[in-house]
Amino acid sequence: MTKINVKIINTLLAIDIGIIIFCIISGNRHWLYTSQIGFLSSSLIIFASMKSYRNMIEKRVANQTVLDESQRDPLDEIDDPHGLYDDEVSQEVASQEVGSKKIVSQDEISQDEFVEIVNDERAKQKAKRRSPIQVVRDSKAFLSIYRLSAYGVLILGFFYLNRHQYLDITAYLFSLSIPPIIVVILLMRDR
Repeated sequence: MTKINVKIINTLLAIDIGIIIFCIISGNRHWLYTSQIGFLSSSLIIFASMKSYRNMIEKRVANQTVLDESQRDPLDEIDDPHGLYDDEVSQEVASQEVGSKKIVSQDEISQDEFVEIVNDERAKQKAKRRSPIQVVRDSKAFLSIYRLSAYGVLILGFFYLNRHQYLDITAYLFSLSIPPIIVVILLMRDR
C-alpha cells in the first residue's frame, strides 16, 4: 500500500470517528445510520475506482500498450475528435486542406464540392470507429468488479435506509460528499 493510500485511509477514519461522535452526542440515531452507510459506500467507491484504474494502468504497462507521444488518449479523442486544440494542428488550421480542396466559406462551395467534402468526412469517421473489443478494453476500469460491487453497496444501503425509514437525505448527501472532497484535498497537497 502506498504512502498516500495510508494517509487517505487514516484521514477518512479520523473524520468518520468525528462523525460518529457528533451523531452520538446529538442523540439522533437516524443520522448515525445514514451517515455511516453513506460514508462507507462513498469511501468504497473511491477506493474501488483507484484500484481498478491502477490495475488497468499496470496491465497496459505490462503489455507495453502505453500510449506513445504520437497517439492520442481516448478521452482526448472524445473531447476533441478533430484535434482542434492540439498545438501543432491549431497552427496549421488556416492552411488545412480537406481532400484536395481548400477550406473556404460556405458561399464559395458548389453543391458537388460540398457533397464530396461530406463524403470524405464520413469516410474518415468510419475509419476511426472502434471495434467492440476496443471499447471493452478501454472500459475495463469502469466495469471492474470492485467498482460494480461498491456501487451495489451504495444502492443497497440507500434502499435499506429508505425501507426502514432511517434515511435523512441531508445527512446522506453530506456523508457521500465528504470522502471525495478529502481525497481530492489530500491528492492535491501531496503533489
